Amino acid sequence: MTLYEKISSDMKTFMVNKDKENLSTIRLLKSSIDLARINNKLDEITDDLVIEIASKQIKTHKESIEEFKKAGRDDLVSGLEREINLISNYLPEQLSEEEVRKEIDNIFDIVKPNGKSDMGKIMKEANLKLKGKADFKLVSQIVQDKLSE
Repeated sequence: MTLYEKISSDMKTFMVNKDKENLSTIRLLKSSIDLARINNKLDEITDDLVIEIASKQIKTHKESIEEFKKAGRDDLVSGLEREINLISNYLPEQLSEEEVRKEIDNIFDIVKPNGKSDMGKIMKEANLKLKGKADFKLVSQIVQDKLSE
């Protein structure tokens, strides 16, 4: 079963169970995936596309949570955290910081950067290896720290 099929199946389950909160979250995710398929003129929906869209939604939600916390709107934070937990079910298991560091070390061995000017090359390789598996804010920070050594 593809990730998209799992999303559709879960959506039906939420409908049957009258789970309005999870249903609205899953509908938003599914419609974003459908829109990306149409906009990119894709014949089929791959797991990579689902992971890309789900990752973007989680990133957006995390940014919103930061803003809501600054504004003292804790009532909105819990809803977004619940949505992040649901959407995370459709992503590969996230790597720990230690695992991300190991992957970045491997990338550095491959790319052999000469300085900060090679940041783009490193991030391109990191995107290929870590897409959907790691928070790229963390990846970027680790790469910057490593380039500064």
